[in-house]
Amino acid sequence: MKMSRGGRLFLATCLGSLFVLVLYFQSITKPEAGLKTGRRPGKSRRSPLPTLYNGDQPELLAAHTSLQGRRELLEQACLGHMRKRRVLSPEDLKHLIVDDKHSLIYCYVPKVACTNWKRVLMVLTSDGRYTDPLAIPANEAHVAGNLRTLSEFSVAEINQRLRSYLKFIFVREPFERLVSAYRNKFTRRYNTAFHKRYGTKIIRRHRLNPKPEALEKGDDVSFPEFVQYLVDPRTQREEPFNEHWERVHSLCHPCLIHYNVVGKYETLEADAQAVLTLAGVEGTLQFPTSGKTTRTDGHMAARYFKHISPLYQKKLFNLYRMDFLLFNYSTPEYLRTR
Repeated sequence: MKMSRGGRLFLATCLGSLFVLVLYFQSITKPEAGLKTGRRPGKSRRSPLPTLYNGDQPELLAAHTSLQGRRELLEQACLGHMRKRRVLSPEDLKHLIVDDKHSLIYCYVPKVACTNWKRVLMVLTSDGRYTDPLAIPANEAHVAGNLRTLSEFSVAEINQRLRSYLKFIFVREPFERLVSAYRNKFTRRYNTAFHKRYGTKIIRRHRLNPKPEALEKGDDVSFPEFVQYLVDPRTQREEPFNEHWERVHSLCHPCLIHYNVVGKYETLEADAQAVLTLAGVEGTLQFPTSGKTTRTDGHMAARYFKHISPLYQKKLFNLYRMDFLLFNYSTPEYLRTR
């Protein structure tokens, strides 16, 4: 029997809604110790989820309370501030990297040590091809296809992994992450692709009487101009934010996907060690330490925001408010929103 166009649309809507419901309810379920994880038969590696919830690893006892507290705060914030659930499709899962060997799912957030996490996951999934994360060039870590994302699997495979794998995310104080993104993408001469793609548009739209060279190169965008671009309603109407300044809740959907570990950039070393311990590789793999000497912190962010008017500070805070709420970050003291 031939189905009408309206019938097909109704069926697609129902299937999409069913997908998000299955995804959500299965992702919040704590696993049984004997739950199958999809690894090849004969593997004896322990599953990280029972290790996390049973608390039977002495080296994890100190981290366990902190990780549990973050999970609970995130869940409470989602209940209090998530007004409606939208349909979550496989397209939304492109930031979730899958490691089938160690039963891990990692949602990467740019400017939150994601290059080093991708390097670590390349070592974990490479069958010996890679052994040292720091030996992997940064640009190679970001090559599409080097790591599998959850969006590449079928709905059944997605749900099975969300139910049984350890899901982790690393977050950062939103405005420190934003300033870090600006510094990296707009003040470094080598980022010509960003200058052409975004810098020229920002200058054309938000600079009075721009010089022809600036319109052509887009390599001297100021932080106030960048902020104007972000809060301009036209920006998101035209296209989604770039991942480097997109909000974490829009990249990783923490109110629809239950993350077992919420790591923080501010406690990166200890939280990364906890994840590697849960994965059972703490003795063979070390998370790379940052060699940066000018890391973006609160003091540096305050210097950048000093030149932003109270009106635009308020608009920008409203734009990133949900990330502050979900991940328990306080409103920065340097903000002048009144």
